[in-house]
Amino acid sequence: MPKVRVHNVTISLDGFAAGPNQRLDAPFGDGVGWGDDLHSWFISATQDAAAGKTGIDVDYFVRGDQNIGATIMGRNMFGPQRGPWQDESWQGWWGDNPPYHHDVFVHTHHPRPALEMAGGTTFHFTDEPLETVLRRAFDAADGKDVRIGGGAAVIQQYLRAGLIDELHLVIAPMLIGRGERLLDNLGDGIDGYRVSELVGSPNVTHAVLVRR
Repeated sequence: MPKVRVHNVTISLDGFAAGPNQRLDAPFGDGVGWGDDLHSWFISATQDAAAGKTGIDVDYFVRGDQNIGATIMGRNMFGPQRGPWQDESWQGWWGDNPPYHHDVFVHTHHPRPALEMAGGTTFHFTDEPLETVLRRAFDAADGKDVRIGGGAAVIQQYLRAGLIDELHLVIAPMLIGRGERLLDNLGDGIDGYRVSELVGSPNVTHAVLVRR
C-alpha cells in the first residue's frame, strides 16, 4: 500500500529546521546558510551519490527518492514570497529543470495556475484541505508513495493530522537558538509513532519514525 513519507529533513540539536526571517538572500533564515553545518551532510551525500560512492549518509539520502511518485510542500519551501503573488515570474529555487520530475502540490493561501517545468515537474498551487491535497497527490503518484517535502510548518500539519507513515529526521551537531522548530505544537499527533532506526554517521544522526 502506498505510504506518506518525509525524508532528509535536517534539524539542529535544539530542534530547529530553519532560522528566523527566511527571505530571498537567506532561504533558511538568519544564521543558517546552505552548505553550513546544518546541511553540509546533504551536499556531501549528493556529491558522493552522483560519484557512485556509498556510506551511511548516502544510503539515507538515496532512500528519499526511492518509489516517490508525487511531492507535497509549503509555499515557504517553494519560494521567499509571502502574501498575494505580485506576479507569477517566480518558478522556485531549482532552475528550469527541478529535481522532482513528477507532480508537486504547493500549499498556499494564494493559488495560481499550474506551472509546468522541464523534466516532467508540474507545480500545482492549492488552498485545499490536507486530505484533499493528499488524495490528489496519491492519484498523481499512480501507486507510488507520496513525499512531504517541507518546510517545517507543512510537516507539522500532516503530523498533527496523523497522515505521515514514515518520518526521516537528520540531527546535525549544531545549535541555532531561534527560528522554526520542527517538532513543536504537535499535540497528540506524535503519539502514534515510534523510533524504528537511530544511526549515527561521522557527520549527523539519522532517526526514522514510523507508525506504531
